Amino acid sequence: MAEYKIAWLPGDGIGVDVLEAAKIVLDKVQLDAKYLPGDIGWEFWCKEGDAFPPRTIELLKNVDAAMFGAITSKPAKITATELAPALQNKGLTYRSPIVRMRQLFDLYICLRPCKGYPRNPLNFKEGIDLVVYRENTEDLYAGVEFAPVPQELADTLMKLAKPFAPFAKLPLDQYAISCKINTRAGSERIVRAAFEFAKQHGRKKITVVHKANVVRATDGLFLEAAKTVAKDFPGIKMDDANIDAMTMWLLKNPFNYDVLVAPNLYGDIISDLCAQMVGGLGFGCSGNIGKKLAVFEPTHGSAPKYAGQYKVNPIATILAVKMMLDWLGESRKAVALEAAVAQVIKEGKVRTYDMGGSSTTLQMAQAIAEKL
Repeated sequence: MAEYKIAWLPGDGIGVDVLEAAKIVLDKVQLDAKYLPGDIGWEFWCKEGDAFPPRTIELLKNVDAAMFGAITSKPAKITATELAPALQNKGLTYRSPIVRMRQLFDLYICLRPCKGYPRNPLNFKEGIDLVVYRENTEDLYAGVEFAPVPQELADTLMKLAKPFAPFAKLPLDQYAISCKINTRAGSERIVRAAFEFAKQHGRKKITVVHKANVVRATDGLFLEAAKTVAKDFPGIKMDDANIDAMTMWLLKNPFNYDVLVAPNLYGDIISDLCAQMVGGLGFGCSGNIGKKLAVFEPTHGSAPKYAGQYKVNPIATILAVKMMLDWLGESRKAVALEAAVAQVIKEGKVRTYDMGGSSTTLQMAQAIAEKL
């Protein structure tokens, strides 16, 4: 009987390709695991009207971790012809299954390490080693949105918020409202997780990313919560920066930063920026982590035009495997896998198209596996 149960969620497009590559390295490190396939993504929304079917939710309740490929992102309102005939004209709304998963299983940490490996031709600067802690369940991703705006909501906002008055004069179908929701408990726990990581790994500084000078209530609460948590970690320096300035300063001098912690939307933005500085989304790995479950993935999308071509870079997914090994307590296997990735990058003999080469997805995975 396998020691670990791993949910295997390829999803859409190149998600299938990169998880096939991930399995090559997992087999080589000889992880004692059973891989349990799960249905998720655009295909199942079209067939069943649900991109995250109940059977997959039940699967995730009974595993140690999950590997997730990619999903096709779509607007909420989709033409009915894309659905199975029995589901057409039922007013179904598409919602990202990964966002639902994060909220349903309280995967409140989105951990995104961004490390530049030596001799990667896509490095912005050699030696970048940043870690992003993104709050994963709240903020503008909470999903509380209105379009068209209900009359009751418009009336309430008219009474409570004077700056809203000009918008309220518009017809209700001429504007939309999304609610940004940050809680003190949610803010404190993601900041605390970032500080605990810094303490465990010898990191020296936490930078809190926000826009509290304008978004005073929600971002102000996040910054206040961070300052409260920081008092419990006197050996680690904390500073803060506005999200707009942060994007500039990261490019100007990334070596001034160590661990970044941010609300959901800002964390999403800066983690993509950091990933680009260390090679692009082909190197961007991510862990969605809660107390009982963690789901690991590349940060790239499903890239439908490349599906089945085995062209894309699987290193992001392979580094996500490394993160999963760490989560499972398999630290030796994790260290060996990262060393293998670094060696293949440094040698430069095997490179996918984004790195200027012609190697396939599986050839890259096999090259890494040979170093293990």
